[in-house]
Amino acid sequence: MKADVEVAIIGAGFAGLGAAIRLIKAGKTSFTVFERASQVGGTWRDNTYPGCACDVPSHLYSFSFEANPAWSRRYARQPEILGYLRQCVDTYGLQAHIRYDTEICHTVFNEVAGYWQLTDASGVQLTARVVIVATGPFSRPSTPALPGLTTFAGKAFHSSQWDPDISLAGQHVAVVGTGASAIQIVPELSKIAARVTIYQRTAPYVTPRLDKVISPPMHRLFQKAPLAQKLYRAWIYWLRELTGFSFIGNRPFNGIATSVAKAHLKATIKDPDLRRKATPDYTFGCKRVLVSDDYYPALNRPNVDLITAPIEQLTAKGIVANDGVERPADAIVFCTGFRVADIISTLQIIGRDGVNLFDRWLASGAQAYKGVSVSGFPNLLFMVGPNSGLGHNSIVHIIESQLNYVMAYLDLLHRRPEPTFLDVKAPVQAAYNDWIQGQLAGTVWATGCQSWFLNRQGRNTTIWPGLAATYRQQTRFVDPDDYERVQPEETLMPV
Repeated sequence: MKADVEVAIIGAGFAGLGAAIRLIKAGKTSFTVFERASQVGGTWRDNTYPGCACDVPSHLYSFSFEANPAWSRRYARQPEILGYLRQCVDTYGLQAHIRYDTEICHTVFNEVAGYWQLTDASGVQLTARVVIVATGPFSRPSTPALPGLTTFAGKAFHSSQWDPDISLAGQHVAVVGTGASAIQIVPELSKIAARVTIYQRTAPYVTPRLDKVISPPMHRLFQKAPLAQKLYRAWIYWLRELTGFSFIGNRPFNGIATSVAKAHLKATIKDPDLRRKATPDYTFGCKRVLVSDDYYPALNRPNVDLITAPIEQLTAKGIVANDGVERPADAIVFCTGFRVADIISTLQIIGRDGVNLFDRWLASGAQAYKGVSVSGFPNLLFMVGPNSGLGHNSIVHIIESQLNYVMAYLDLLHRRPEPTFLDVKAPVQAAYNDWIQGQLAGTVWATGCQSWFLNRQGRNTTIWPGLAATYRQQTRFVDPDDYERVQPEETLMPV
């Protein structure tokens, strides 16, 4: 029995849309994209908080095969990035392939037929020979279960679930966390709120953003001379690759990066007590490095307080830290990130022998081969899977590297008659992950700090321990010997 479609893509963010575009460009039209929301965009659809913007330059945080000469700023903001993704959908005619408001909640591999059976939340089913999981690492908000949360009388929400109808002007706002979203939200809130109280567990390293508006002459140059934009993109890319050495074990480079961050702090915060609170006490890069020109200046404002005492509990009127002080709050914004390393999902993926993928990963830690394929789950391909994240460069570059591998995988698969399937060999995957963990041992992520890169067992299941260029090399082709080629039982049965 033949599958309904050749490829099913779960998720319509950067990775899912990138996969769809690559299929279209290769002349492959038998695919469906499943999107749980009513529009595309993933992270850039869901995160609409004030100040939301990318921390990678716009010309690099976009597809190499779909350049945008009209980016308005060096670092694009959320509405512009979302608009770019919508334009990609229109340019490549993807609307006909996308099923909106369709959340895939269960997918099981049929070993007899050699295809995946997907079931959405309404019970509708579809079969696909290949499934590409592109749900993204930042789709599962992490909100701490603080004592008294249910008694708080005001609004309390995660930064990725911003209420567009709420007005925080003149309010007392508590911001819990000092991660990537907090340093964008705090400067905006400090302009309108009566008081902003930040609850910091660990001070982040913050480097200068150096954001600026892109001039009309630059727009015209990129429009008329696409090569100029490609060279500009390459310059940004290799400059960021150079900074990557500070993460993967080069101490002189790490020292330079640390000095840049500390100089930025010293130049913008003059009060010695506040500067002490905002100074990290761990190796540069061990936690996510942030970029901002206005976070430190916001901390200097008279209506902003930085609290380093741990939160004890919430009350109806505010937050009590372990210094015994109850600080009032009309609203609480949780800038507490996402559950990335311990992958928990409402999506159930059942592979060969009835194994549940996420149950396995919770028990042993998330593992994949090259961040894409998983042993025991044939013809299932992940985008931005385990150990394929970056600390220094554009994740879109990693996505494109993985798409190169995915397309090579599909070419290899199509050399075999349907319903043959490919399953990465368990020893190959194990050896690769042993190598990954060995490489991580010499990096900044192994210097002892606690971060969202690590799972509950303390294993780094998130980061690629090298340069983006090295990952591009590793994913440029598929070695057939890495995979078991299986002829399903159905085709072996006598007629």
